[in-house]
Parts: sequence; structure tokens; C-alpha cells
Amino acid sequence: MNDSAAHRDDWTESEELAERMIPLIGALRREHDVVTSLHGHRLLGLSATGLVEVHERVAQLGHERLPIEDSLAVLEAIHALAPGASSLDVARLVAGHAESGQPLETYLAEVLAPAMGAVAAEPTDVVLYGFGRIGRLLARILIAHTGGGSGLRLRAIVVRRGAENDLVKRASLLLRDSVHGRFAGSVTVDEDAEQIIANGTRIQVIYSDDPATIDYTAHGIHDAIVVDNTGRWRDEAGLSQHLRSKGVARVLLTAPGKSPLKNIVHGINDDTIADSDRILSAASCTTNAITPVLAAIDEAYGVVKGHVETVHSFTNDQNLIDNFHKGDRRGRSAVLNMVITETGAAKAVAKALPQLEGKLTGSSIRVPTPDVSLAVLHLTIARPATKDQVNDYLRRVSLHSKLRQQIDYVESPDVVSTDFVGSHRAGIVDGLATIADEDTLILYVWYDNEFGYSCQVIRVLEVMAGSHPIVLPERPEVTLQS
Repeated sequence: MNDSAAHRDDWTESEELAERMIPLIGALRREHDVVTSLHGHRLLGLSATGLVEVHERVAQLGHERLPIEDSLAVLEAIHALAPGASSLDVARLVAGHAESGQPLETYLAEVLAPAMGAVAAEPTDVVLYGFGRIGRLLARILIAHTGGGSGLRLRAIVVRRGAENDLVKRASLLLRDSVHGRFAGSVTVDEDAEQIIANGTRIQVIYSDDPATIDYTAHGIHDAIVVDNTGRWRDEAGLSQHLRSKGVARVLLTAPGKSPLKNIVHGINDDTIADSDRILSAASCTTNAITPVLAAIDEAYGVVKGHVETVHSFTNDQNLIDNFHKGDRRGRSAVLNMVITETGAAKAVAKALPQLEGKLTGSSIRVPTPDVSLAVLHLTIARPATKDQVNDYLRRVSLHSKLRQQIDYVESPDVVSTDFVGSHRAGIVDGLATIADEDTLILYVWYDNEFGYSCQVIRVLEVMAGSHPIVLPERPEVTLQS
């Protein structure tokens, strides 16, 4: 048998094993509220080819190569044990079993003991106030995460009526996206009930321009978290209007919030969220991208000062062609120009990392791309480091630390911005671009300013709702030294 035939047979065998994994992954989610992943890469909804690809992906990122037959064996054993609501990393369970020397069933029974009998949190109703770029991506994620009825439940969207066929148009925008591709599933409308139906999830469309007068309880919605995607109000007074509507318990803003609102970057200061916090901000996409990286660098090397330059995709706030705009330069064509503009992201970092107060400056250039941005962090550090030292540290942080949901790492001479569309991480460090010279460190951090940010918003929502299940095995801490 030649090499080509052997590789083809290996691929076919891997696909067959992956096909056997799919019903186990689905059954664990539907029947037991168990979410499975490989080093943070979610498995639910992947095709057989997708499952094979993600096994290859984690090896390319620096993990030990994971035989797909080992993943299947662990999934079968987990299904037999039937743990309760939990988030299980199959790859780390495979590795842990290999190190333990125990029979698989014995090892899993010990590690998964905290999840046995665990009950999923009561469902929390979610309302999206606004249905633009971020709102529709949040809807996609919420729908994809829908399992046995627990966790976050998307119940409604609130918009202003735009046309007679408004419902159909909004459903079409959910179904088709020029950047993120077609919705994975079915989207239909119930015009009589004014509902969008996506993969069986009925989403009530409420038409209103007054956040204070909506009766959500009339639609069976109670104690909801309203996610305000409009950016129309960014202070406590404006956002508190939502709390005057019947059926609303809390509010989350998908933009930087003005003091005294807490600006939450998941992975950094989400542990400060209290039950008494009625209104919170999920900060900005740029703040979410750079804060975890800055936190990791500050912990290991100490940030003395720095400047953040954001090369940011254009947004809906800019004009397609030259026209009047109240903002400086933003009236010039977004698709034809690089546009220098302001950003508060650098200063906003201090709201999540108080130790960096006054140490960072920032500026931004809007560029003619529709999604994925790049932050350049030019830092002075207290403890000198080499490029290899910094890269090795950040690679390990992305693989094994408490920040692995936020930070990704890549080393490739050929990656460009479109390669990061759909990234679940808040930011991706481009290792080949790193520059380190004694106390000067320059890092390049890519981020999907739409989808990566939306994933961070969902994580904040899960904390607010108390709906994120126990994570097993527990995530280790990464230190500066190997």
C-alpha cells in the first residue's frame, strides 16, 4: 500500500470513529447537561469531519497529539457513568487517565465525582434589546447552546419596526451573514405570533422604542436579563429604564459603561459580579481582547507603561461614502480610507485591572475590512525578557491557564485577518510578530471584534445567571517558569 492510500485509510477510519462520537456528544448534552470540549474547543454540533479537524487543531497548537479512539473511549465511559451538569474537557481527561495508570472507569469515577448528581441551574430568560451585528451573533450562540431547557434561554428581541415585512427581513439577517456565513440550521417565521423560529427556539419579536414600558410578562418572560446591544445608553440612568419594564431583573450592556457601572472582562474580573449588581457592562471588544494579555504579561514581567494601537475594522457607525458625520473623520468613506479615530480601550483596561491605572495610552485606526481587528501593544516591562521566553509563556497560558478561554496563540508566517473570523477567544497572540528587547516588548494581538467579543458577552451572562456548570478537570495555573 502506498503512502497516499495509507493516509486515505487513516482518514476514513478517523471519520468512522468520529461518527460514533456524535450521538454520545449530543446525548450527554440533551440528557445530562454535560458539555464536552477538547482543550476548550466545543464538540457539540461538529460534523465527523469537524471532529477530526479539531483533533488535528489541538495538536497544531502545541498539545500532545490526541488519538481519536482515545476520545471515543472516554466519551463512551462518561456516557455510562452519566454525570450531572458539567463542562468536561475530553482531551485533559485522556491525558489524566494516561498519567494515572488506573483503569479508565476508575479514573473517571474519581475525577467526575463532583459532577455526579449535579443539577443544572434553573433556566434564565434572555432578551436582546437591539438586533444588529452583536445581537444576531449572541442569538446564534444562545441558540446553539440550547440543550435540555436549562441555562440561558433566548426568549425575545426588541427592535423598532422598519418595514411591513420587518419580521421576514430580520429572520433573513439571522439566517445569512456576509462575514460569519449561513446560520447552522433552520430559520422560519410565525407571522401571526410575530416570532422567529430558529432550530426550534421560538423568539418573540417585540416592537418598541421605549425600554421602560414593555410588559415582558405578557409573553411569559420573567426575571429576564436584558442585553442592550444598541449603545444608545451607556450610563446607569439610561440603562435603568429597562428595569422599569415588567419581567426584567438585570441588564447587561455590550459597550463600555460609564462610572459607576462595573465593566466586566470575563476571565479577569467576573468574580466581582454580585447578585446585587442590577446593571453591568461587558466593556468593549478591544478591551476584552487586550486586557487578558496585559494581565498575563503584568503578572509575569510587570507592565511599567505602554501604548495600545488598534487597527480596527470599520463599523456601522461610519459612512460607506463621504457624508456628514458628527464625529471627526468618521464621515469619510469607511471602505476607501484608513481613518484615525479615538479609543478609550487602553484607559478602560484599568477598570478591570486597577494596577494599570494611568500606565496605558491608546489610539485607533479604522481600516477597510468588515471584521477582525489587530491590537499592537508597545510595552515597557519591569523584568527583561526575550522573544522566545515571552512566546513560550503566552503559548502555555493559552493552553493551560485560567485565561485559556480568553487568550489564543498562533505561530504561522501566512495567517491574515480573515483566518480569525469566528474565533471563540477574546484575543489571539501572533507569536512570530513578537518583538522583545530587554525592557521593551511589542505584541500583536488579533481579535474577531464581533464573534470573539460575543463569546465573552455570553460568558458574562452565564456568570450573571449562575448557569455555567462545574469545569472538570480543574484548570491548572501557569507560572513563568516551565
